[in-house]
Amino acid sequence: MGQAGIAEIWEHDNRELFRDMIHDEVDKWVDQLLEIFEEDCRPTLMEMSELFTSTRQEFLGSCLETLIEQKYADLLEQEYAPCPKCGKICKNRGNNSKEIFTMQGPSVVKRPWFYCTDCSYGFIPLDSVLEISRKKHQFDIQKKSVSLSADTTFTRASEHFKDLTGQGISDHFIHETFEAVGLEAYLEDVIPSQEEIRKRIKQVSNGKRRPILVVASDGAHLPTRPKAGRSEKRGKGRWQEAKGFRVYLLSKKRIIHIASWHQIQNEDQFGKDLALVASRIPQELVRIGLLGDGADYLWKHMTVSFPKGRQILDYYHCAEHIYKVAKAQYGEKSFKALEWVESTISRLFFAEVGNVIRGLRRMEPKNDDAQEEIRKLIGYLNNNREKIHYQGDRKGGYPIGSGGIESAHKFIAHTRMKRSGAWWVKETGDGMLRIRCAIYNGTYDKVFERYKSANLPQF
Repeated sequence: MGQAGIAEIWEHDNRELFRDMIHDEVDKWVDQLLEIFEEDCRPTLMEMSELFTSTRQEFLGSCLETLIEQKYADLLEQEYAPCPKCGKICKNRGNNSKEIFTMQGPSVVKRPWFYCTDCSYGFIPLDSVLEISRKKHQFDIQKKSVSLSADTTFTRASEHFKDLTGQGISDHFIHETFEAVGLEAYLEDVIPSQEEIRKRIKQVSNGKRRPILVVASDGAHLPTRPKAGRSEKRGKGRWQEAKGFRVYLLSKKRIIHIASWHQIQNEDQFGKDLALVASRIPQELVRIGLLGDGADYLWKHMTVSFPKGRQILDYYHCAEHIYKVAKAQYGEKSFKALEWVESTISRLFFAEVGNVIRGLRRMEPKNDDAQEEIRKLIGYLNNNREKIHYQGDRKGGYPIGSGGIESAHKFIAHTRMKRSGAWWVKETGDGMLRIRCAIYNGTYDKVFERYKSANLPQF
């Protein structure tokens, strides 16, 4: 009989052996479930479902253990292995037993351990092949628990995980793993690749006119505190600005999200981050609208990264300044104030910034407060007059309001980080923002792969 025939018989025998071993595990599980029939009570559907949840972990974990024993029998029975550092052939020093927990349940893996006397280095080849985490709870659990903790508190994430899977993991483990993944969440991975961005642009392109890509920037203030141990005084917290941007495409019916990024950082780092995103966008394929409030640093970096972008001052931010003047000059909610606001905004809508400024200069301030608000509005409009052309923006299909970036702030930052009583260490807060951005951008798998690679056994 040839080599192919022998391999086929061996494979068949292994399959049958595995099938028999799985049948044995099924029989054990069924024996657990049969306890229902030995009792007089008639359980409800929910009670039966909960019984399956509470018992399936042991069954599936045993199945996984059986599969490893069959699929990796050669590595489990390995007697000699080369040292990963020097190549010296080392002898098996005995089996090392490790209890592991996956989404399927608990398993025990007994694998040979080797030690190189020349390098004073111990290693387990099977751990490298199976990508077994050094932690008891394996990478599949780590990935899902971190994702869950990005939406709710660490304590609630632990509770939800137990309710959904029947397997308990502590909030401390989730918090610790989350921080480790957050450290590996780099902008390069959180932002979609150039290929993916091109694909999304293609979704909204109709071949007639280039689609509009919006780059909106703004800041959101988050509660932070000094770093300290649990038993130490933490000191007084303070609010810090998370500078962020959102890039998205406009279609006739909806927004096509490209990327969001938010971090508690300085202006220079914000500019570097925005430049990296700009380098991945094929700017020749889109018409670019730059949207922001009156903050100088936003425009400084947006115009550098997107030099051909159409600059648009946020309409609603501009209107806020106008309402402040109306309140100070004519009184809050007065008919005169409403009349003046509507006429002023109408002039700005038609890009008559010069007429509005001249009108403000002719106003006779009611008091010192009104005089100060008028002065500030004149300066604001002078500084941003080239960005005020709302009628032209609307005709061209560009947005004039910052709803896109505001919704990103609320979804990514506010809903998770502004919970009652929550104060964040800056590093932990930035990690949470990076992970939530990755989930929102659809790049969490890539971020977690980087974390996993950094935490695999190095052999």
